[in-house]
Amino acid sequence: MPGFGQEWLEAISGDYGGQCMKDYFTAIDEISKEPYVDKEHRGAVGASFGGYSVYWLAGHHDKRFKAFIAHNGMFNLEQQYLETEEMWFVNWDLGGPYWDKNNATAQKSYANSPHKFVDKWDTPIMVIHSEFDFRIVASQGMAAYNAALNRGIPARYLYFPDETHWVLRPQNGVLWQRNFFDWLDKWLKPESEAAKRK
Repeated sequence: MPGFGQEWLEAISGDYGGQCMKDYFTAIDEISKEPYVDKEHRGAVGASFGGYSVYWLAGHHDKRFKAFIAHNGMFNLEQQYLETEEMWFVNWDLGGPYWDKNNATAQKSYANSPHKFVDKWDTPIMVIHSEFDFRIVASQGMAAYNAALNRGIPARYLYFPDETHWVLRPQNGVLWQRNFFDWLDKWLKPESEAAKRK
């Protein structure tokens, strides 16, 4: 968001898992103090960098959330470095290749790869990914989904064989919306309300 200036906009680069995640926790903890927030039924959703954020939060959230949805997010940053068609992005945002052990920025980025924290995953997660997303390829989503399954965590994988980084086809959009809200209803609605839907 450029509204706070270019320096603020670029501060996230090279700081994956850093200040932005602290900001997320501060925001959710502060808003949860409001009487209208049901602290027992909070979820986190995100796409692209938000998808990365969801995967990272899944390993660090300390029971803040009851459900996650990640759309086209980076799960394994080392894998991402060699899969993307947008090398400028990973070199700028992650700081460079993971094998450059003398590059402190890159090493910090890869140390915060969500796949390294799967052992702490404990929350239902829905993963959405598209085949023609060449920025963050579909294997990232499949890896996250399989990680959740192998951990015994309730998971759903919604895969679009004909979409890119965005879901643009009308029928796919309807399917996306239905799954999105169904997943949130399933895990976040109070039991009495969820029972009414069945």
